[in-house]
Amino acid sequence: MRVLFTALLFALVLGFLYVAHNTLIAFLFAIFFAYLVEPAISGIEKWTHSRGLAIAAVYLVLALVLAVFFFFVGPKIARQAQHFTESLPGLLQKVGSGQIAQEIGQEHGWSEETRYRLQSFLISHRDTLSQLAQRAGIRIAEVAQSAWLLVVVPILAAFFLRDGRQFGQTLLSFANTQPQREFLQGVLGDLNQMLAHFIRAQLTLAAFSLVIYISVMSAIKVPYALVLGTAGGFLEFIPVVGPLVAALLIMGAALLLGYAHWLVLLIFLAVWRVTQDYVIAPRIMGQSMELHPLGAIFGVLAGGEIAGVLGVYLSIPVMASLRIVWRRWRLYVEKRRFGPLNEYSLSTSEITPGT
Repeated sequence: MRVLFTALLFALVLGFLYVAHNTLIAFLFAIFFAYLVEPAISGIEKWTHSRGLAIAAVYLVLALVLAVFFFFVGPKIARQAQHFTESLPGLLQKVGSGQIAQEIGQEHGWSEETRYRLQSFLISHRDTLSQLAQRAGIRIAEVAQSAWLLVVVPILAAFFLRDGRQFGQTLLSFANTQPQREFLQGVLGDLNQMLAHFIRAQLTLAAFSLVIYISVMSAIKVPYALVLGTAGGFLEFIPVVGPLVAALLIMGAALLLGYAHWLVLLIFLAVWRVTQDYVIAPRIMGQSMELHPLGAIFGVLAGGEIAGVLGVYLSIPVMASLRIVWRRWRLYVEKRRFGPLNEYSLSTSEITPGT
């Protein structure tokens, strides 16, 4: 009977998570945003001695920065995005008919046989390419439908920033024994440290990529450099899979648009990927996630199936969080069996976002 009740409870929890996944995603992004701005708020709080004023000051500065960015850069990105979107149907038609193979081949001096083979390949796979384009359009539409998060997330994050300490204390109050309390303290402390480091590190890597992509592609005259560079910067936030998708998107768009110096662009993308993955990322990210690349790829794919584009963004921290809970649970079970194994060094005062 107890097993049946546990299975039923587990099924109800999974059902609730599936039905309310959009709301839960909004709350998760709010938590991520709170971790992102917490250091600035804590620094200002030392001067103002008021957390409310510190939160208001940081939000005001962010609003001003975004307003300046969208005023000077936003219109250019919007114009390029509009032109690129308008040109897509014609480009896709050229791909489906194989005409793009003839145009690119003639421009780069390919033999007639090579052009004919590539054209035949594109024509024979016309349906597959059309399906891929439709899926890409659906994903883009999903992102557009999630624009409401830009308004909701900062509002929810303000509550987490203001009352984060009380949330931690409330959760600890459900512990009935000292081992349970230590287990919750350990989980919350590890999650706090992991999320704070991961979010700031990923944002830093994404910012590096955004600046490098836009700067270099603008310098070598890649068409729609602002749009492609911005997309590449956002995709950098997705570990493992995101950078690969960004490189394929940039190269694919450059080839379809007839960019002459595609070999220079390919070399740049390869050099930047090696530099980012083996020089910059290890120094910024460190070993905080402790996830095998195969586990990361599985998490990204599963997150996409469960919650679409947003699930992809959330997959890696969610998997790392589950790993933390599992590790702490094993310590808790061993402690109940054999007595204290080690002393938790975490205190309740540490259970706040970003500390």
